[in-house]
Amino acid sequence: MATAILRLSRQFANKNVGIMSRNTGLKTSNLSKATPCRTAVSTTSGAILPKPDKTSFGLIRMTIVVVPFLYVGTLISKNFAALLEEHDIFVPEDDDDDD
Repeated sequence: MATAILRLSRQFANKNVGIMSRNTGLKTSNLSKATPCRTAVSTTSGAILPKPDKTSFGLIRMTIVVVPFLYVGTLISKNFAALLEEHDIFVPEDDDDDD
């Protein structure tokens, strides 16, 4: 079982990493000189791809996402605390400090 996992991980690593030698070009036997292939920034012919479109998240968009989730989280925790107190699972003690 362990050898099968090792074999699969080596195949995955060899598929995703090209190993460059100084004079002979592409080799697959020497793992100490590994350089990763970055296909996300270049095509197969070697041309550099243009920069991707950037979607900016401004303060308004961030607020639209964060505030509803904070509100829902507050409601859930408030209802759960009321449920615990109703079933006497966690009830804080009222200590009088009138001594």
